[in-house]
Amino acid sequence: MAFAVPVWLAVQQELSRHSEEDPAEPSCLEDFDDETLFQLFHLTRPCIAFIMDAIRIRMKTVTSRKPLPSVEAMVMVALNYYAHGVFTPVVLQKAGVNQSVSITSTTSTVSGVIAGMSDVFISFPLTVDARNRTAGKVEQFCGIPSVLGVVAPAHFKIRASPYERDSFKSFINALGYTSVVSQFICDSEGNILSVEKCCVGSTFEQDLWDLSFKGREVEEELHGPFWFIGGKGYSLTKHILTPVSQPNDSELSFNDAHAKIHNVMRQTLGSMKRRFKCLMQLGFAEEGSLNKKSNIIKACSVLHNIAKKFSVPPLPEDVNFEPLYPGKPHSTAAEINPEALQARKELIERNFSVLTSKQDLKDGDANKLSPTDSNTAQEDM
Repeated sequence: MAFAVPVWLAVQQELSRHSEEDPAEPSCLEDFDDETLFQLFHLTRPCIAFIMDAIRIRMKTVTSRKPLPSVEAMVMVALNYYAHGVFTPVVLQKAGVNQSVSITSTTSTVSGVIAGMSDVFISFPLTVDARNRTAGKVEQFCGIPSVLGVVAPAHFKIRASPYERDSFKSFINALGYTSVVSQFICDSEGNILSVEKCCVGSTFEQDLWDLSFKGREVEEELHGPFWFIGGKGYSLTKHILTPVSQPNDSELSFNDAHAKIHNVMRQTLGSMKRRFKCLMQLGFAEEGSLNKKSNIIKACSVLHNIAKKFSVPPLPEDVNFEPLYPGKPHSTAAEINPEALQARKELIERNFSVLTSKQDLKDGDANKLSPTDSNTAQEDM
């Protein structure tokens, strides 16, 4: 679940209270059938209605020097842009957005409001019970215990002018294209648990973790003795669990389990980028524009979690879709924490060792014996 039940109920109650105070006018969404709505916004009608109501509450606190269109018009324009990366004429016409209003400014305003909703709809497991439930689902999924989620950088392409040499170089990532990067954490079901502000594309993964709010909280053990699955661009720590570089048989099994849960992040980011195609190209890199791009990334992350809550069907997977970013390790290898190395070794021995697997198999065979066979076996001993 993307956010806790009490939080969800509180939001529902708040929406209900405001709808009683301010009866809504007939929605222009009614002019579209369900199929057209999904084509225009990549979301279902109930999901869109919930998003509009949630934004309507937040928009009451937004101040602007210029008169703004209706909340419904602004949300329609923004959701249409998120879905396609461009503005569809039929939506602009239906929303009644004219040339006197900056479409880009409208989308930027909505993005800021939705990004501000991340404190409600991007929920990290904060209680002991919530953490244990999250870790239990991960263990059931891949066999690795005490894991809260997967941490990875998410790169989003941008255009950067080669004439601005200093800033241009800083946006080039290890794959050779210009991007901004944000640190994501997701659980085993693809719910986004954390999104950090975006940085220039050349930022190292480990630096993202070290400088992030969530990274500092985790390493200071504010969230308990849990692991997070990280790729090769991260350093093995007491809380970041990386694959073994030269594995033996037991470690191969661990690496397979590690790859299985790590792949959830690839699927999550792929699903989000397919639903919100604006993330495939975030425009030009301009001075002071990182916050605006961060708002769009956070807004789409909020909408991703809401879409999962409403069981919105995913878009078809593109076979040519870009894989998860492979990682950019530092040129000088970091010194491995011996305590972390020992902790990973013990985890593998307890859960993935060949001897443990054989013993589990033997115990399983014994459990399959009938009572008569079991008694016979005991007599033979």
